[in-house]
Amino acid sequence: MATTDRQATTLALAHALSAAERGLAVIPLSRTKLPALRSPHRDDPDPAPCHGECGRLGHGVYDASSDPARIRELFAAAPWATGYGIACGLPPHQLIGIDLDTKSGTDSSAALRELALRHLFTIPPTVVVLTPSGGRHLWLTGPADVVVPNSAGRLAPGIDIRGAGGYLVGPGSRTDHGVYSTAPGTSHIGPAPCPRALLRLLLPPPRAHHPAPPSTGGHGQGLVQFVLAAHEGQRNTRLFWAACRAYEDGIGPALVEPLVEAALNTGLTEREARATIASAARMTGHRP
Repeated sequence: MATTDRQATTLALAHALSAAERGLAVIPLSRTKLPALRSPHRDDPDPAPCHGECGRLGHGVYDASSDPARIRELFAAAPWATGYGIACGLPPHQLIGIDLDTKSGTDSSAALRELALRHLFTIPPTVVVLTPSGGRHLWLTGPADVVVPNSAGRLAPGIDIRGAGGYLVGPGSRTDHGVYSTAPGTSHIGPAPCPRALLRLLLPPPRAHHPAPPSTGGHGQGLVQFVLAAHEGQRNTRLFWAACRAYEDGIGPALVEPLVEAALNTGLTEREARATIASAARMTGHRP
């Protein structure tokens, strides 16, 4: 490895540890901005979905941690890493990234201003990260019981959203195209709350209600297992996601008690679990 790459890895680790001190969960990234660790299931002929339940490294954003020892372990396993990614949608910040791109030939900043005027919201002072291509990442926070999905161009051309299951390239990361940096005047402030009017635009429209089948079937069991596999810091997010999928697929009412029981096994209280499931029901257009 070249000296410059070793220096880039050392700097990336230092920046990642600094981000973790602010409660942000991170993973090492390669120069291509992709997770530096390859999937341990890449050679499996028919791999089952795994978000780290196997205990090995290489599950992308699901490896993200704010624990310094874990972060050092991740970077030790990826000595070629030159950057780090910050996982979105996790406590305590429930980070939402507004990616204002410049490569599409559209004026994404103007598109965001137009949306703000049309829907009567203002982007508050917040962390802004400058990309090597001239784009900007705005960091916002969301409510703990709301899952914002990832999207590309759905809000407006040139505007991508990084939500639950996504990540943002952290400032200080070095890529093939240059270095990501914090915009002047924003490095010492925290991410601001997402305006409610903007948050509503980021959420998918409720799906039509379908009658619940007599049995939840294998899909329901898969959602329960997804909740049971939650690590600390993921429990509410996983429960909310699973409950949303259950209600969207018409098995929400039948899966409430199994999901509550699974949540209790992960360490949530019954009150927390039922409140999160009720929030998912409302978010998907159902009555809790």
